Amino acid sequence: MNELIWTPTPERVADSNMIAYINYVNQRHGLKLSRYDQLYEWSLNCTSDFWQDVADFTGVIFRKPAETAFTSADTMQDSRFFSGSTINFAENLLKRQDDHLAFIYRNESGFRSEWSYRCVYEEVSRLTQALRAQGVVAGDRVAGFMPNLPQTVMAMLAATSIGATWSSCSPDFGVKGVLDRFGQIAPKVLFIADGYYYNGKTVDCLNRAKEFLDTLASVERVVVVPHVSDDPDLSELRDAMTWADFIADYPAEKIEFTELPFDHPLYIMYSSGTTGPPKSIVHGAGGTLIQHLKELMLHTDLKLDDRIFYFTTCGWMMWNWLVSSLATGATLVLYDGSPTYPDAGSLWDMAEQEGVSIFGTSAKYLSALEKRDLIPKAGRDLSELRTILSTGSPLMPEQFDWVYASIKSDLQLSSISGGTDIISCFALGNPIGNVYRGELQTRGLGMAVEVFDEGGESLREERGELVCTQPFPSMPIHFWNDADGSRYQEAYFNRFPNLWTHGDFAMITENDGLIILGRSDAVLNPGGVRIGTAEIYRIVESLDEIVESICVGQEWSGDVRVVLFVVLREGITLDEVLTDRVCKEIRAGSTPRHVPAVVIQVADIPRTISGKITELAVRDIIHGRPVKNQDALKNPEVLQLFANLPELM
Repeated sequence: MNELIWTPTPERVADSNMIAYINYVNQRHGLKLSRYDQLYEWSLNCTSDFWQDVADFTGVIFRKPAETAFTSADTMQDSRFFSGSTINFAENLLKRQDDHLAFIYRNESGFRSEWSYRCVYEEVSRLTQALRAQGVVAGDRVAGFMPNLPQTVMAMLAATSIGATWSSCSPDFGVKGVLDRFGQIAPKVLFIADGYYYNGKTVDCLNRAKEFLDTLASVERVVVVPHVSDDPDLSELRDAMTWADFIADYPAEKIEFTELPFDHPLYIMYSSGTTGPPKSIVHGAGGTLIQHLKELMLHTDLKLDDRIFYFTTCGWMMWNWLVSSLATGATLVLYDGSPTYPDAGSLWDMAEQEGVSIFGTSAKYLSALEKRDLIPKAGRDLSELRTILSTGSPLMPEQFDWVYASIKSDLQLSSISGGTDIISCFALGNPIGNVYRGELQTRGLGMAVEVFDEGGESLREERGELVCTQPFPSMPIHFWNDADGSRYQEAYFNRFPNLWTHGDFAMITENDGLIILGRSDAVLNPGGVRIGTAEIYRIVESLDEIVESICVGQEWSGDVRVVLFVVLREGITLDEVLTDRVCKEIRAGSTPRHVPAVVIQVADIPRTISGKITELAVRDIIHGRPVKNQDALKNPEVLQLFANLPELM
């Protein structure tokens, strides 16, 4: 059993939204639930009651209510939530209109601004009118090539208030990466910033925008946010005007929110695209909203006076997740720039200064801080901080130790896991539950998550394929340009018929928590034994000499052998002694099957634009196969480090 590392106080439990929701359910249905596991089982057995209660408890605004919250069908895809109801996503996020802070914005150059809910509403009102005047109607696409600015959120709110579908990508994408995404969906209006700051440098966006706009013929208006310049030169950018000029003719007034079906297309998200053109995944307004509110209010315990921060770009689903916090009335802390500029403690200085209570980041960021010997609590008052969220990759057990020793001993550490495909999570925090070292706390309410073996049998405390056996409201409504639904079917439902297969290799623990062991398509298979790459990373990256690692399987003599690449601390070189130590640690911490046949030092590791390491690209390169879509990578030049290595010949 994994070690119990944190337990919430009785006072914290009693004050939680989760307990308030349990009491709400008990009163409404005459039940006597008292524990999370009881609530979880009820949420699966009483699907319609559960999701209706979530909607009512979290204050979802329906223009027209549904007769029932769930209608079952023969397939998961055909099942429906809140059928017949109407809703407007933006209206739900803009229901607070007072002087409470909606946004605190900061960037790496030291700039800071504040936006009240009243100011946000008024700016969105002007923007909505300008978009309508531009001819934007429900069903049109509006896109953002933007940093994580308040204007990005407000552009999304204005578009979705009309019923347009919003799609965004990070401004560090190259021209082909943008066209691979926006070229599929033909946006009518494009919001861009003139540039952004990263790691002490100013990066121009206008030249790239000029290039891709030559191909994006659908764009009728380009709205530019001056971010790195007060007066950007737009003379070579077609159909462009500044944000201020775009809204200049429109006074703030009451917003006319368009009444839309529950499943009206809200967002178009994109898969990483490392194995080909990215999938364009369409998510519905109602399903996204209700799922996010469940996760934010119940699992994250987000409250009215909280300040929530998540380090994310606008191309990662955690941005969409974060901005839904507006529906709770809390304050969002938005940050743009490098997380370690001008120094590794920058985000923690911000957390102290802004009184951040919920701090969201990635496992890789926490690992990097540990390797730099940073102690965030040293010299900082983090008394407001009560929850840390981590996602993007598995959080190793040793990182749990570091968080509690170096950040704060009394906080809820929630390693969470889901994905762009569901714009939400399968595994989440539980504010009334224990934290066990190395485990994601719990499966999300209403999410029938199981782990299956190859034959489709459910497993406990054994490794297998993560599946979801019941419908949930944040399933994609469809893929773009997938008229017969075949690509959607193939992506999730072919492995186990009519069950969602997510592509994670995982294990449900005896504590009823979850451990993610890596992506299924990156699972190693030496001698027919399936090994999750995270099992190796956990051990290797605990060694002080190793900054980061990536592990792949190489086809070898009719089998597969494990190949490990390591990035070492500056000044350290991989020698026989360190290689032997790495192998001994892996053998001692797992099994002989996990021990790599080859360990190779590299200077860097390829990763996607959102920062995730990409084992599939490395696997293709070492086998001499082309990497199909290098534009989806943040650092494609690194791939040459893995090509034609003599150790692998």
